[in-house]
Amino acid sequence: MLLEAITRIYRRFLDVLRPLDGLGPLALRIFLAPIMIEAGWRKIAGFEGTVTWLARMDVPLPEIMGFLAAAAEFGGGICLIFGFCTRLAAIPLMVTMLVAAFLVHWENGWLAISDASSIFANDRVMEAAEKKEIIKDIVREHGNYRYLTSSGAITILNNGIEFAITYFVMLLALLFTGGGRYVSVDYWIARWRNIV
Repeated sequence: MLLEAITRIYRRFLDVLRPLDGLGPLALRIFLAPIMIEAGWRKIAGFEGTVTWLARMDVPLPEIMGFLAAAAEFGGGICLIFGFCTRLAAIPLMVTMLVAAFLVHWENGWLAISDASSIFANDRVMEAAEKKEIIKDIVREHGNYRYLTSSGAITILNNGIEFAITYFVMLLALLFTGGGRYVSVDYWIARWRNIV
C-alpha cells in the first residue's frame, strides 16, 4: 500500500518533469558551446602557433591535426548553440577532449587549479602551494595587494585533466540525450520528419 502510494507520487513527479526534460541538454549545450568556440577560435586565429605547439609534442601530421581540432571545437561549438547535429558534433569534440586530457594534461594529474588541500593534490600541486605563498609575499611587499587581488585570489594553474574530462562527460551525455526536446534544431527537424 505504501509502496503503491510512493510509486504514484513518483510517477506524477515524472509527469511534471517530462515536458521540461530538454532543459538538461540545453544547459549542457549553453555551458559547453562558448568554451568550445573559444578554444577553436584560438586555434584558428593562431594556427601557425597551434601547429608549432602540436609539432613540439610530437603529434603526427600537426597541420592536419590542428585543423581537425580547430574545426571540431569551433564548428562543434556552433552546432551546440543551436542544438544542430548535436550527437554527431559531440563525437569529434569528445575525441578532442580525450586527446587534450591524455596527450596534453595527463602528466599534470587531475586538478586544473593547484589546490594543496585537495585529496587529488600531487607533488606538482604541493610545490605550487609554496610558490604561491612566495608570489603573495612579493605582491604584498612590492604592490597594492588589495587592488591586485580585488578581481580574485592569486592562484596557480595546474593544467591537469579535470576540465577536459569534465567536458568529455558532458559531451557523452549529449551524445546519448541529443540536443533536448523542444529546445534544439535537432528536435524540430526530427518532429518535422516524423521521427520523434
